[in-house]
Amino acid sequence: MATGPCVFCAIVAQKEPANIRYEDDEVVVFDNMLDWSPVMLLFIPRKHMTQDELWNNPSLLGRIGKLATKMGHEHCPEGFRILSNFGFNAMQTQPHAHIHVVGGRHLGHYVKL
Repeated sequence: MATGPCVFCAIVAQKEPANIRYEDDEVVVFDNMLDWSPVMLLFIPRKHMTQDELWNNPSLLGRIGKLATKMGHEHCPEGFRILSNFGFNAMQTQPHAHIHVVGGRHLGHYVKL
């Protein structure tokens, strides 16, 4: 996982560029810089917290979940995935809590690694 300054905190503070799709007092949604799917949205709390802290905050997680499904249907009407990575083996690269909405094409079958 990345160490040092938090790039997501810098996006929230408008010190790093991002294509913001939605923001309110608690949540910011922006395009992921990765390009392995046509739609890759990141949903983050404004406040820096870990994945565990987000997933153990029912109110905030519920708000993000509701927003993720709404925007998923808007941007990926044929279907999408909602993902959340926890730790190195799950390929979590940012320490700031976040949830992905991925879609815009057929995502294929899960592969056995």
